[in-house]
Amino acid sequence: MAQTSDPTINIEQAVKDRYSAASEAREPALCCPVDYQTKYLEVMPQELIDRDYGCGDPSRYVASGETVLDLGSGGGKICFIASQIVGESGRVIGVDMNDEMLALAHQYQDDIAKKIGWNNVEFKKGRIQDLATDLNYVDSLFAEEPVGSSNQWLNLNQKVREHRKSNPMIQNDSVDVVLSNCVLNLVDPDDRRQMVQEIHRVLRAGGRAVISDIVCDEPVPPHLKDDPELWSGCISGAFLEDEFIEVFEQNGFYGVEILSRQTDPWVTVEGIEFRSMTVRAYKASDQLCMDYGHAVVYKGPFKAVIDDEDHVLTRGERIAVCKKNFEMYTSAPFADQFVPVPPHVARTDEEATPFDCKQGELRDPAETKAGTKPEAKEKSSGLPISGCCGSDTDCC
Repeated sequence: MAQTSDPTINIEQAVKDRYSAASEAREPALCCPVDYQTKYLEVMPQELIDRDYGCGDPSRYVASGETVLDLGSGGGKICFIASQIVGESGRVIGVDMNDEMLALAHQYQDDIAKKIGWNNVEFKKGRIQDLATDLNYVDSLFAEEPVGSSNQWLNLNQKVREHRKSNPMIQNDSVDVVLSNCVLNLVDPDDRRQMVQEIHRVLRAGGRAVISDIVCDEPVPPHLKDDPELWSGCISGAFLEDEFIEVFEQNGFYGVEILSRQTDPWVTVEGIEFRSMTVRAYKASDQLCMDYGHAVVYKGPFKAVIDDEDHVLTRGERIAVCKKNFEMYTSAPFADQFVPVPPHVARTDEEATPFDCKQGELRDPAETKAGTKPEAKEKSSGLPISGCCGSDTDCC
């Protein structure tokens, strides 16, 4: 990932200061116009709506009953929208490091919950590149034992490490969907790989990240990166469009796709176009690749495609796949692109064998259909037909 040119810039502090002020008074320059679903805004006060700063609406890709994590939740607007979508059986967690923004979210939480009919939203204080460390816990340690020496600092640091390991703020494999709205670009580039790895850690297998953020079409030059105001204004830290995709590809995600891309730039600086883009990426299962006799047929329209693990799938061919990839190709976001071909006789776990899908083997039809064929029948015209429908009709 790109690095900042001036290591003396405290990006995190610049962002914190800017958004603390934005929690007190609306700052239009911090956001793009977003067409939220108005029915979900009716329960919120105008103050909370006005002090939300985003560039997309990732909540549109949430489903009933899910556990949702919103990174950089600010005043809680996306969380309160998601709460209504997931319903009483779902759960929503917002994470933000800014005390003022968290206070704004807490200020209206009970009133919004009464209007919705349930309270399934929880706000936590933390940094989105470290979802294991609960900063409220750290604050409590400082309150109990003020640090006045290096030994005291080392003791506190040890307690924090032990707590984040034994009781991480967000547990491993606990979230169905991670959302973020125009926040990832505010994180120091040195911390971005860890940030995406943290997203991967907390998601369940098959879970997904839906991220709206600002991207640019050309690299941001050093003199723009040296400006703290541009960093906190979602300019200097913007991802290059292709890097925004690659950072998920490189950290264990699959099925990465662009859900929306702003046609006209939000802003142009020195000829560089900055626009909103929303991507979705899925967490792969870590189960072993075992052969249970499955196959899939890629429908097209392309002659062949390559997935994120470099498997080549040729249009129309009965490609042999392991059970893990069969389940992946027959689920979102691929299900509409493949014809599933399960084995006629399911193999047991003892019968399954290790399998390398990258070899591109074709599955023998005998493994995926009954062992006997219906006999051909004669129509009145004397012409033989297949008999695949089990009748004398022309359905085949």
